Amino acid sequence: MPLRIADLLARPGLHLAAAYEFPAGLLDRTIQAAAVSDLPRPGKWLQGGELLMTTGLLLPMEPAACRAYVRDVAEGGAVCLALGLGQGLPCQDAPRPLVEAARAAGLPLLTVPDGVPFIAVTKAVFDARADEQRAALHRAFATQRRLTAAAADGGLRPTLAEWTAATGVGATVLDPLGRLLATGDGNGNGDGDRDEDAPPAAARDLIERVAAHGLRGSASGTAGGRYLEVQPLGARRLRGLLLLTGRPDAAARPVVPGLVSLLSLELERRHLMDEPERRRRSALVSDLLTADSPEHCQHILTSAGLSAERVRAVVVEVAGDRTERAPKPERPDAGPERDRPGDRPGTGRGTEAAAHETAADLALALPGGLVRVADGRVEAVVGEGLDVREILGRFAPGCPAGIGPLTAPETVRVSLRQAAGLLAVSRTRGEPVEARQSHSGRLLLDLGDRRTLHGYADAVLGPLDLADHGEDLVTTLAVWLETGGSWDTTSRRLAVHRHTVRNRLDKAMALTGRRLDDPDDRFDLWLATRIRGGGDTGGA
Repeated sequence: MPLRIADLLARPGLHLAAAYEFPAGLLDRTIQAAAVSDLPRPGKWLQGGELLMTTGLLLPMEPAACRAYVRDVAEGGAVCLALGLGQGLPCQDAPRPLVEAARAAGLPLLTVPDGVPFIAVTKAVFDARADEQRAALHRAFATQRRLTAAAADGGLRPTLAEWTAATGVGATVLDPLGRLLATGDGNGNGDGDRDEDAPPAAARDLIERVAAHGLRGSASGTAGGRYLEVQPLGARRLRGLLLLTGRPDAAARPVVPGLVSLLSLELERRHLMDEPERRRRSALVSDLLTADSPEHCQHILTSAGLSAERVRAVVVEVAGDRTERAPKPERPDAGPERDRPGDRPGTGRGTEAAAHETAADLALALPGGLVRVADGRVEAVVGEGLDVREILGRFAPGCPAGIGPLTAPETVRVSLRQAAGLLAVSRTRGEPVEARQSHSGRLLLDLGDRRTLHGYADAVLGPLDLADHGEDLVTTLAVWLETGGSWDTTSRRLAVHRHTVRNRLDKAMALTGRRLDDPDDRFDLWLATRIRGGGDTGGA
Protein backbone atom coordinates (compact mmCIF):
# COMPACT_ATOMS: atom_id res chain seq x y z
CA MET A 1 0.00 0.00 0.00
CA PRO A 2 1.22 3.55 -0.67
CA LEU A 3 2.55 5.44 2.36
CA ARG A 4 -0.04 7.93 3.61
CA ILE A 5 0.46 10.80 6.05
CA ALA A 6 -1.68 8.86 8.53
CA ASP A 7 0.67 5.85 8.22
CA LEU A 8 3.71 8.03 8.87
CA LEU A 9 2.09 9.57 11.98
CA ALA A 10 1.41 6.07 13.29
CA ARG A 11 4.96 4.88 12.60
CA PRO A 12 6.47 3.75 15.96
CA GLY A 13 9.66 5.44 17.10
CA LEU A 14 9.17 8.64 15.12
CA HIS A 15 6.71 10.36 17.45
CA LEU A 16 5.55 12.77 14.75
CA ALA A 17 2.61 15.03 15.55
CA ALA A 18 0.12 17.14 13.62
CA ALA A 19 0.60 20.89 14.22
CA TYR A 20 -3.16 21.46 13.78
CA GLU A 21 -6.28 19.37 13.26
CA PHE A 22 -6.24 18.31 9.64
CA PRO A 23 -9.45 18.42 7.58
CA ALA A 24 -10.81 15.15 6.22
CA GLY A 25 -8.79 13.80 3.33
CA LEU A 26 -5.42 15.39 4.15
CA LEU A 27 -4.33 12.35 6.15
CA ASP A 28 -4.83 10.17 3.05
CA ARG A 29 -2.30 12.08 0.98
CA THR A 30 0.38 9.76 -0.44
CA ILE A 31 4.04 10.48 0.30
CA GLN A 32 6.36 9.56 -2.58
CA ALA A 33 9.69 10.78 -1.17
CA ALA A 34 11.34 12.78 1.61
CA ALA A 35 13.54 15.88 1.27
CA VAL A 36 15.32 18.28 3.63
CA SER A 37 15.83 21.99 2.89
CA ASP A 38 16.21 25.18 4.89
CA LEU A 39 15.99 27.37 1.81
CA PRO A 40 13.44 30.19 2.05
CA ARG A 41 12.19 29.28 -1.48
CA PRO A 42 12.63 25.50 -1.92
CA GLY A 43 9.74 24.99 -4.36
CA LYS A 44 11.82 24.91 -7.56
CA TRP A 45 13.93 22.06 -6.16
CA LEU A 46 10.94 19.77 -5.61
CA GLN A 47 9.50 17.22 -8.05
CA GLY A 48 6.14 16.64 -6.35
CA GLY A 49 4.85 14.19 -3.77
CA GLU A 50 7.54 14.99 -1.17
CA LEU A 51 7.50 15.28 2.60
CA LEU A 52 9.63 18.44 3.00
CA MET A 53 11.48 18.74 6.32
CA THR A 54 12.99 22.02 7.58
CA THR A 55 14.29 23.57 10.78
CA GLY A 56 13.09 27.04 9.70
CA LEU A 57 16.61 28.38 10.14
CA LEU A 58 16.26 31.06 7.44
CA LEU A 59 12.52 31.59 7.71
CA PRO A 60 11.31 34.80 9.43
CA MET A 61 8.39 33.79 11.62
CA GLU A 62 6.18 36.61 10.43
CA PRO A 63 2.71 36.06 8.91
CA ALA A 64 3.56 37.42 5.44
CA ALA A 65 6.86 35.52 5.22
CA CYS A 66 5.23 32.28 6.39
CA ARG A 67 2.40 32.61 3.88
CA ALA A 68 4.89 33.15 1.03
CA TYR A 69 6.97 30.17 2.20
CA VAL A 70 3.99 27.80 2.47
CA ARG A 71 2.67 28.91 -0.91
CA ASP A 72 6.06 28.23 -2.53
CA VAL A 73 6.24 24.75 -0.95
CA ALA A 74 2.69 23.87 -2.03
CA GLU A 75 3.27 25.10 -5.59
CA GLY A 76 6.44 22.98 -5.73
CA GLY A 77 4.28 19.89 -5.23
CA ALA A 78 5.08 18.92 -1.65
CA VAL A 79 2.25 16.98 0.00
CA CYS A 80 3.35 17.67 3.57
CA LEU A 81 5.65 19.99 5.54
CA ALA A 82 7.55 18.86 8.68
CA LEU A 83 9.22 21.26 11.15
CA GLY A 84 12.10 20.06 13.32
CA LEU A 85 11.91 21.09 17.00
CA GLY A 86 14.43 20.90 19.83
CA GLN A 87 17.33 22.34 21.73
CA GLY A 88 19.67 24.43 19.62
CA LEU A 89 17.09 24.78 16.85
CA PRO A 90 15.17 27.98 16.00
CA CYS A 91 11.85 26.48 17.17
CA GLN A 92 10.84 24.50 20.24
CA ASP A 93 7.17 24.64 19.28
CA ALA A 94 5.40 25.17 15.98
CA PRO A 95 5.19 28.98 15.46
CA ARG A 96 1.66 30.25 15.20
CA PRO A 97 2.24 32.24 11.93
CA LEU A 98 3.51 29.06 10.23
CA VAL A 99 0.64 26.96 11.57
CA GLU A 100 -1.97 29.46 10.37
CA ALA A 101 -0.31 29.77 6.96
CA ALA A 102 -0.28 25.97 6.53
CA ARG A 103 -3.91 25.71 7.67
CA ALA A 104 -5.01 28.43 5.23
CA ALA A 105 -3.15 26.76 2.33
CA GLY A 106 -4.48 23.28 3.16
CA LEU A 107 -0.92 21.96 3.59
CA PRO A 108 -0.44 19.42 6.40
CA LEU A 109 2.19 20.55 8.91
CA LEU A 110 3.92 17.95 11.12
CA THR A 111 6.39 18.44 13.95
CA VAL A 112 9.50 16.30 14.41
CA PRO A 113 10.39 16.13 18.13
CA ASP A 114 13.81 16.65 19.64
CA GLY A 115 15.90 13.50 19.46
CA VAL A 116 14.42 12.27 16.17
CA PRO A 117 16.83 13.07 13.33
CA PHE A 118 15.51 13.87 9.88
CA ILE A 119 17.39 10.87 8.51
CA ALA A 120 15.19 8.58 10.61
CA VAL A 121 12.08 10.05 8.95
CA THR A 122 13.72 9.79 5.53
CA LYS A 123 14.56 6.10 6.09
CA ALA A 124 11.00 5.42 7.25
CA VAL A 125 9.61 6.96 4.03
CA PHE A 126 11.92 5.03 1.73
CA ASP A 127 11.48 1.78 3.66
CA ALA A 128 7.74 2.12 3.13
CA ARG A 129 8.30 2.83 -0.58
CA ALA A 130 10.51 -0.27 -0.86
CA ASP A 131 7.83 -2.38 0.84
CA GLU A 132 5.26 -1.01 -1.58
CA GLN A 133 7.42 -1.83 -4.62
CA ARG A 134 8.20 -5.29 -3.27
CA ALA A 135 4.49 -6.00 -2.80
CA ALA A 136 3.77 -4.77 -6.32
CA LEU A 137 6.46 -7.09 -7.67
CA HIS A 138 4.97 -10.06 -5.82
CA ARG A 139 1.54 -9.22 -7.24
CA ALA A 140 3.05 -8.95 -10.71
CA PHE A 141 4.65 -12.41 -10.39
CA ALA A 142 1.37 -13.87 -9.16
CA THR A 143 -0.53 -12.29 -12.06
CA GLN A 144 2.04 -13.57 -14.55
CA ARG A 145 1.67 -17.12 -13.21
CA ARG A 146 -2.11 -16.90 -13.51
CA LEU A 147 -1.82 -15.65 -17.09
CA THR A 148 0.61 -18.43 -17.99
CA ALA A 149 -1.74 -21.05 -16.56
CA ALA A 150 -4.65 -19.57 -18.50
CA ALA A 151 -2.62 -19.51 -21.72
CA ALA A 152 -1.60 -23.13 -21.19
CA ASP A 153 -5.29 -24.07 -21.12
CA GLY A 154 -5.48 -22.64 -24.65
CA GLY A 155 -7.21 -19.74 -26.32
CA LEU A 156 -7.14 -15.99 -26.23
CA ARG A 157 -10.22 -15.44 -24.13
CA PRO A 158 -9.11 -17.33 -20.97
CA THR A 159 -5.88 -15.30 -20.94
CA LEU A 160 -7.72 -12.00 -21.42
CA ALA A 161 -10.34 -12.89 -18.80
CA GLU A 162 -7.61 -13.75 -16.28
CA TRP A 163 -5.86 -10.47 -16.99
CA THR A 164 -9.04 -8.44 -16.46
CA ALA A 165 -9.90 -10.35 -13.28
CA ALA A 166 -6.41 -9.79 -11.84
CA THR A 167 -5.93 -6.14 -12.84
CA GLY A 168 -9.37 -4.66 -13.48
CA VAL A 169 -8.13 -3.43 -16.89
CA GLY A 170 -10.22 -4.38 -19.92
CA ALA A 171 -8.41 -6.19 -22.75
CA THR A 172 -9.38 -6.97 -26.34
CA VAL A 173 -7.45 -8.70 -29.14
CA LEU A 174 -8.01 -7.50 -32.72
CA ASP A 175 -6.70 -8.78 -36.02
CA PRO A 176 -4.37 -6.50 -38.08
CA LEU A 177 -7.42 -4.93 -39.75
CA GLY A 178 -8.95 -3.98 -36.39
CA ARG A 179 -11.61 -6.74 -36.37
CA LEU A 180 -12.45 -8.27 -33.00
CA LEU A 181 -10.96 -11.69 -32.23
CA ALA A 182 -11.54 -12.04 -28.47
CA THR A 183 -12.26 -9.99 -25.38
CA GLY A 184 -11.80 -10.61 -21.68
CA ASP A 185 -14.76 -8.63 -20.32
CA GLY A 186 -17.32 -11.37 -20.89
CA ASN A 187 -19.19 -9.41 -23.57
CA GLY A 188 -17.64 -11.04 -26.63
CA ASN A 189 -18.81 -14.02 -28.58
CA GLY A 190 -16.07 -16.20 -27.17
CA ASP A 191 -12.54 -17.08 -28.09
CA GLY A 192 -11.83 -17.14 -31.78
CA ASP A 193 -15.13 -15.60 -32.90
CA ARG A 194 -15.18 -12.22 -34.57
CA ASP A 195 -17.72 -10.08 -32.83
CA GLU A 196 -19.73 -7.64 -34.92
CA ASP A 197 -19.09 -4.93 -32.34
CA ALA A 198 -16.29 -2.63 -33.47
CA PRO A 199 -13.70 -1.27 -31.01
CA PRO A 200 -14.55 2.11 -29.47
CA ALA A 201 -14.40 4.92 -32.00
CA ALA A 202 -11.89 6.72 -29.83
CA ALA A 203 -9.54 3.73 -30.16
CA ARG A 204 -9.77 3.55 -33.94
CA ASP A 205 -7.07 6.17 -34.53
CA LEU A 206 -4.69 4.44 -32.08
CA ILE A 207 -5.33 1.07 -33.74
CA GLU A 208 -4.61 2.40 -37.22
CA ARG A 209 -1.45 4.16 -36.06
CA VAL A 210 -0.01 1.04 -34.43
CA ALA A 211 -1.05 -1.22 -37.33
CA ALA A 212 0.73 1.10 -39.76
CA HIS A 213 4.01 0.70 -37.85
CA GLY A 214 3.81 -3.09 -37.48
CA LEU A 215 5.74 -4.47 -34.52
CA ARG A 216 7.77 -1.30 -34.12
CA GLY A 217 5.36 0.90 -32.20
CA SER A 218 2.62 1.19 -29.61
CA ALA A 219 0.29 4.05 -28.75
CA SER A 220 -1.78 5.34 -25.86
CA GLY A 221 -4.33 8.08 -25.33
CA THR A 222 -7.35 9.18 -23.34
CA ALA A 223 -10.93 9.43 -24.56
CA GLY A 224 -13.91 10.38 -22.44
CA GLY A 225 -11.74 10.20 -19.32
CA ARG A 226 -10.78 6.60 -20.11
CA TYR A 227 -7.18 5.53 -20.73
CA LEU A 228 -6.59 3.54 -23.94
CA GLU A 229 -3.46 1.67 -24.97
CA VAL A 230 -2.68 -0.39 -28.09
CA GLN A 231 0.17 -2.91 -28.30
CA PRO A 232 1.23 -4.89 -31.42
CA LEU A 233 1.14 -8.69 -31.27
CA GLY A 234 3.30 -11.13 -33.20
CA ALA A 235 6.74 -12.72 -33.22
CA ARG A 236 8.20 -11.59 -36.53
CA ARG A 237 5.21 -10.02 -38.29
CA LEU A 238 2.11 -8.24 -37.07
CA ARG A 239 -0.51 -10.88 -36.24
CA GLY A 240 -2.88 -8.79 -34.15
CA LEU A 241 -3.36 -5.89 -31.76
CA LEU A 242 -4.00 -5.71 -28.01
CA LEU A 243 -6.34 -2.93 -26.86
CA LEU A 244 -6.26 -2.10 -23.14
CA THR A 245 -9.08 0.02 -21.73
CA GLY A 246 -7.87 1.33 -18.40
CA ARG A 247 -4.50 2.32 -16.99
CA PRO A 248 -2.46 -0.58 -15.51
CA ASP A 249 -1.27 0.16 -11.97
CA ALA A 250 2.25 -0.31 -10.64
CA ALA A 251 1.71 -4.05 -10.17
CA ALA A 252 0.05 -4.61 -13.55
CA ARG A 253 2.39 -2.52 -15.72
CA PRO A 254 5.36 -4.96 -15.50
CA VAL A 255 3.04 -7.78 -16.60
CA VAL A 256 1.98 -6.11 -19.86
CA PRO A 257 5.06 -7.38 -21.79
CA GLY A 258 4.34 -10.91 -20.55
CA LEU A 259 0.70 -10.62 -21.63
CA VAL A 260 1.84 -9.42 -25.07
CA SER A 261 4.21 -12.40 -25.36
CA LEU A 262 1.56 -14.96 -24.40
CA LEU A 263 -1.00 -13.51 -26.81
CA SER A 264 1.61 -13.32 -29.57
CA LEU A 265 2.43 -17.01 -29.11
CA GLU A 266 -1.25 -17.90 -29.36
CA LEU A 267 -1.67 -15.87 -32.56
CA GLU A 268 1.44 -17.46 -34.06
CA ARG A 269 0.01 -20.89 -33.18
CA ARG A 270 -3.24 -19.99 -34.93
CA HIS A 271 -1.29 -18.74 -37.94
CA LEU A 272 0.39 -22.13 -38.27
CA MET A 273 -2.91 -23.95 -37.83
CA ASP A 274 -4.43 -21.88 -40.67
CA GLU A 275 -1.78 -23.08 -43.13
CA PRO A 276 -3.92 -25.93 -44.58
CA GLU A 277 -6.74 -23.47 -45.30
CA ARG A 278 -4.32 -21.07 -46.99
CA ARG A 279 -3.06 -23.94 -49.16
CA ARG A 280 -6.61 -24.85 -50.12
CA ARG A 281 -7.34 -21.30 -51.21
CA SER A 282 -4.03 -21.16 -53.05
CA ALA A 283 -5.13 -24.24 -54.99
CA LEU A 284 -8.43 -22.49 -55.77
CA VAL A 285 -6.47 -19.68 -57.44
CA SER A 286 -4.75 -22.22 -59.67
CA ASP A 287 -8.10 -23.84 -60.47
CA LEU A 288 -9.62 -20.47 -61.31
CA LEU A 289 -6.80 -19.62 -63.70
CA THR A 290 -7.28 -22.89 -65.60
CA ALA A 291 -11.09 -23.05 -65.52
CA ASP A 292 -12.69 -22.81 -68.96
CA SER A 293 -16.36 -22.19 -68.19
CA PRO A 294 -18.19 -19.36 -66.41
CA GLU A 295 -20.11 -21.89 -64.29
CA HIS A 296 -16.93 -23.55 -63.04
CA CYS A 297 -15.35 -20.18 -62.23
CA GLN A 298 -18.43 -19.04 -60.33
CA HIS A 299 -18.42 -22.29 -58.37
CA ILE A 300 -14.78 -21.68 -57.36
CA LEU A 301 -15.52 -18.12 -56.25
CA THR A 302 -18.55 -19.27 -54.26
CA SER A 303 -16.53 -21.97 -52.49
CA ALA A 304 -14.09 -19.24 -51.44
CA GLY A 305 -16.93 -17.05 -50.12
CA LEU A 306 -16.39 -14.43 -52.81
CA SER A 307 -19.47 -13.14 -54.62
CA ALA A 308 -18.41 -11.00 -57.58
CA GLU A 309 -19.41 -10.72 -61.21
CA ARG A 310 -16.06 -9.23 -62.15
CA VAL A 311 -12.64 -9.87 -60.66
CA ARG A 312 -9.10 -8.64 -61.16
CA ALA A 313 -5.65 -10.08 -60.52
CA VAL A 314 -2.95 -8.53 -58.36
CA VAL A 315 0.74 -9.48 -58.53
CA VAL A 316 3.23 -8.44 -55.83
CA GLU A 317 6.99 -8.87 -56.04
CA VAL A 318 8.56 -9.47 -52.63
CA ALA A 319 12.33 -9.23 -52.36
CA GLY A 320 14.34 -10.43 -49.39
CA ASP A 321 13.31 -10.92 -45.77
CA ARG A 322 10.26 -8.76 -45.05
CA THR A 323 9.91 -9.81 -41.41
CA GLU A 324 9.73 -6.98 -38.90
CA ARG A 325 12.64 -8.06 -36.74
CA ALA A 326 15.65 -5.88 -36.23
CA PRO A 327 18.41 -6.89 -38.67
CA LYS A 328 20.94 -9.39 -37.35
CA PRO A 329 24.55 -8.19 -37.16
CA GLU A 330 26.69 -9.60 -39.93
CA ARG A 331 29.70 -11.78 -39.18
CA PRO A 332 32.98 -10.01 -39.97
CA ASP A 333 34.01 -12.90 -42.23
CA ALA A 334 30.67 -13.21 -43.97
CA GLY A 335 30.39 -11.97 -47.53
CA PRO A 336 27.23 -10.49 -49.04
CA GLU A 337 24.39 -12.90 -49.68
CA ARG A 338 24.18 -13.61 -53.40
CA ASP A 339 21.38 -14.83 -55.57
CA ARG A 340 21.50 -18.45 -56.59
CA PRO A 341 21.87 -19.34 -60.26
CA GLY A 342 18.53 -19.17 -62.01
CA ASP A 343 16.96 -16.71 -59.54
CA ARG A 344 15.27 -13.62 -60.89
CA PRO A 345 17.18 -10.39 -60.16
CA GLY A 346 16.72 -9.23 -56.59
CA THR A 347 15.74 -12.63 -55.23
CA GLY A 348 17.63 -14.46 -52.52
CA ARG A 349 17.17 -17.36 -50.19
CA GLY A 350 14.76 -15.41 -48.03
CA THR A 351 12.52 -14.32 -50.88
CA GLU A 352 10.32 -17.42 -50.99
CA ALA A 353 9.66 -17.30 -47.23
CA ALA A 354 8.99 -13.56 -47.37
CA ALA A 355 6.57 -14.09 -50.26
CA HIS A 356 4.64 -16.71 -48.28
CA GLU A 357 4.45 -14.36 -45.27
CA THR A 358 3.14 -11.54 -47.45
CA ALA A 359 0.68 -13.93 -49.07
CA ALA A 360 -0.62 -14.94 -45.64
CA ASP A 361 -1.12 -11.28 -44.70
CA LEU A 362 -2.99 -10.55 -47.93
CA ALA A 363 -5.10 -13.70 -47.55
CA LEU A 364 -6.29 -12.32 -44.23
CA ALA A 365 -7.06 -8.87 -45.66
CA LEU A 366 -8.58 -9.76 -49.05
CA PRO A 367 -12.18 -11.04 -49.12
CA GLY A 368 -12.14 -14.67 -50.21
CA GLY A 369 -8.44 -15.07 -49.40
CA LEU A 370 -7.63 -16.17 -52.98
CA VAL A 371 -3.86 -15.76 -52.80
CA ARG A 372 -0.98 -17.96 -53.92
CA VAL A 373 2.80 -17.81 -54.34
CA ALA A 374 4.12 -18.60 -57.81
CA ASP A 375 7.72 -18.14 -59.01
CA GLY A 376 8.56 -16.17 -55.87
CA ARG A 377 5.74 -13.69 -56.50
CA VAL A 378 2.43 -13.24 -54.72
CA GLU A 379 -0.63 -13.55 -56.97
CA ALA A 380 -4.15 -12.75 -55.79
CA VAL A 381 -7.66 -12.60 -57.23
CA VAL A 382 -9.99 -9.94 -55.79
CA GLY A 383 -13.49 -8.73 -56.48
CA GLU A 384 -14.52 -5.30 -57.66
CA GLY A 385 -15.15 -2.42 -55.25
CA LEU A 386 -12.05 -3.18 -53.15
CA ASP A 387 -9.41 -0.52 -52.44
CA VAL A 388 -6.46 -2.67 -53.43
CA ARG A 389 -3.94 0.16 -53.08
CA GLU A 390 -4.81 0.70 -49.42
CA ILE A 391 -4.37 -3.00 -48.62
CA LEU A 392 -1.05 -3.16 -50.48
CA GLY A 393 0.11 -0.06 -48.62
CA ARG A 394 -0.65 -1.79 -45.32
CA PHE A 395 0.57 -5.34 -45.97
CA ALA A 396 3.11 -4.97 -48.81
CA PRO A 397 4.57 -1.47 -48.40
CA GLY A 398 7.36 -0.64 -50.80
CA CYS A 399 6.84 -3.79 -52.88
CA PRO A 400 6.46 -3.52 -56.67
CA ALA A 401 2.88 -4.46 -57.51
CA GLY A 402 0.75 -4.67 -60.62
CA ILE A 403 -3.05 -4.43 -60.53
CA GLY A 404 -4.82 -5.98 -63.49
CA PRO A 405 -8.07 -4.69 -65.03
CA LEU A 406 -11.51 -5.95 -64.01
CA THR A 407 -12.64 -8.88 -66.11
CA ALA A 408 -15.04 -11.79 -66.11
CA PRO A 409 -13.91 -14.64 -63.81
CA GLU A 410 -13.28 -16.98 -66.75
CA THR A 411 -10.75 -14.53 -68.24
CA VAL A 412 -8.95 -13.55 -65.05
CA ARG A 413 -5.77 -15.12 -66.45
CA VAL A 414 -5.63 -12.17 -68.87
CA SER A 415 -5.84 -9.73 -65.94
CA LEU A 416 -3.03 -11.69 -64.23
CA ARG A 417 -0.80 -11.44 -67.28
CA GLN A 418 -1.35 -7.68 -67.49
CA ALA A 419 -0.70 -7.25 -63.76
CA ALA A 420 2.57 -9.18 -64.02
CA GLY A 421 3.60 -7.02 -66.97
CA LEU A 422 3.27 -3.90 -64.81
CA LEU A 423 5.88 -4.97 -62.24
CA ALA A 424 8.71 -3.29 -64.15
CA VAL A 425 6.74 -0.03 -64.29
CA SER A 426 5.97 -0.33 -60.57
CA ARG A 427 9.66 -0.77 -59.77
CA THR A 428 10.41 2.44 -61.65
CA ARG A 429 7.57 4.44 -60.11
CA GLY A 430 7.99 3.09 -56.59
CA GLU A 431 4.24 2.49 -56.19
CA PRO A 432 1.57 -0.03 -57.30
CA VAL A 433 0.49 0.44 -60.91
CA GLU A 434 -2.97 -0.32 -62.23
CA ALA A 435 -3.64 -1.45 -65.78
CA ARG A 436 -6.00 0.88 -67.60
CA GLN A 437 -6.56 0.70 -71.31
CA SER A 438 -6.35 4.47 -71.79
CA HIS A 439 -3.09 4.72 -69.80
CA SER A 440 -1.04 1.94 -71.41
CA GLY A 441 1.03 4.36 -73.49
CA ARG A 442 1.91 6.43 -70.43
CA LEU A 443 3.08 3.30 -68.58
CA LEU A 444 5.38 2.47 -71.50
CA LEU A 445 6.84 5.97 -71.56
CA ASP A 446 7.47 5.83 -67.81
CA LEU A 447 10.02 3.09 -68.42
CA GLY A 448 12.21 5.37 -70.55
CA ASP A 449 14.86 7.88 -69.52
CA ARG A 450 13.20 11.30 -69.36
CA ARG A 451 16.13 13.17 -70.88
CA THR A 452 16.33 10.75 -73.82
CA LEU A 453 12.57 10.89 -74.42
CA HIS A 454 12.46 14.68 -74.41
CA GLY A 455 15.46 14.76 -76.73
CA TYR A 456 13.53 12.55 -79.12
CA ALA A 457 10.45 14.81 -78.92
CA ASP A 458 12.58 17.92 -79.54
CA ALA A 459 14.14 16.31 -82.59
CA VAL A 460 10.72 15.55 -84.11
CA LEU A 461 8.89 18.74 -83.11
CA GLY A 462 11.82 21.15 -83.10
CA PRO A 463 10.93 22.75 -86.49
CA LEU A 464 7.49 23.61 -85.13
CA ASP A 465 8.95 25.19 -81.98
CA LEU A 466 10.95 27.64 -84.13
CA ALA A 467 8.03 28.60 -86.38
CA ASP A 468 5.62 31.49 -85.85
CA HIS A 469 2.68 30.33 -83.71
CA GLY A 470 4.54 27.07 -83.20
CA GLU A 471 2.63 26.30 -79.99
CA ASP A 472 -0.67 26.36 -81.92
CA LEU A 473 0.79 24.01 -84.52
CA VAL A 474 1.92 21.47 -81.87
CA THR A 475 -1.41 21.66 -80.00
CA THR A 476 -3.45 21.16 -83.18
CA LEU A 477 -1.29 18.20 -84.21
CA ALA A 478 -1.63 16.58 -80.76
CA VAL A 479 -5.43 16.94 -80.66
CA TRP A 480 -5.81 15.67 -84.25
CA LEU A 481 -3.76 12.56 -83.40
CA GLU A 482 -5.70 11.98 -80.16
CA THR A 483 -9.03 12.09 -81.99
CA GLY A 484 -7.91 9.53 -84.56
CA GLY A 485 -7.58 12.09 -87.32
CA SER A 486 -11.07 13.57 -86.96
CA TRP A 487 -11.17 17.05 -88.50
CA ASP A 488 -14.56 17.93 -87.05
CA THR A 489 -13.74 16.79 -83.49
CA THR A 490 -10.42 18.63 -83.57
CA SER A 491 -12.19 21.75 -84.78
CA ARG A 492 -14.72 21.59 -81.93
CA ARG A 493 -12.08 20.98 -79.28
CA LEU A 494 -9.95 23.91 -80.40
CA ALA A 495 -12.92 26.14 -81.23
CA VAL A 496 -11.55 26.96 -84.66
CA HIS A 497 -12.82 26.35 -88.20
CA ARG A 498 -11.96 22.96 -89.72
CA HIS A 499 -10.12 24.77 -92.56
CA THR A 500 -7.89 26.35 -89.90
CA VAL A 501 -7.12 22.89 -88.60
CA ARG A 502 -6.21 21.67 -92.09
CA ASN A 503 -4.03 24.73 -92.79
CA ARG A 504 -2.13 24.28 -89.50
CA LEU A 505 -1.47 20.59 -90.14
CA ASP A 506 -0.36 21.26 -93.72
CA LYS A 507 2.10 23.85 -92.39
CA ALA A 508 3.31 21.46 -89.68
CA MET A 509 3.96 18.70 -92.22
CA ALA A 510 5.82 21.11 -94.50
CA LEU A 511 8.06 22.24 -91.61
CA THR A 512 8.83 18.72 -90.33
CA GLY A 513 9.03 17.00 -93.69
CA ARG A 514 6.54 14.37 -92.46
CA ARG A 515 3.39 12.91 -93.98
CA LEU A 516 0.22 12.17 -92.01
CA ASP A 517 -0.66 9.27 -94.30
CA ASP A 518 2.68 7.55 -93.59
CA PRO A 519 2.35 5.09 -90.63
CA ASP A 520 5.95 5.60 -89.46
CA ASP A 521 5.71 9.39 -89.59
CA ARG A 522 2.36 9.34 -87.83
CA PHE A 523 3.75 7.15 -85.04
CA ASP A 524 6.78 9.42 -84.57
CA LEU A 525 4.52 12.46 -84.32
CA TRP A 526 2.15 10.71 -81.89
CA LEU A 527 5.01 9.57 -79.65
CA ALA A 528 6.60 13.04 -79.62
CA THR A 529 3.34 14.77 -78.68
CA ARG A 530 2.71 12.18 -75.95
CA ILE A 531 6.14 12.84 -74.46
CA ARG A 532 5.52 16.58 -74.55
CA GLY A 533 2.14 16.01 -72.85
CA GLY A 534 3.66 14.08 -69.92
CA GLY A 535 2.64 10.72 -71.35
CA ASP A 536 -1.12 11.45 -71.22
CA THR A 537 -2.87 9.19 -73.70
CA GLY A 538 -6.42 10.23 -73.03
CA GLY A 539 -8.46 9.90 -76.20
CA ALA A 540 -11.68 11.39 -77.46
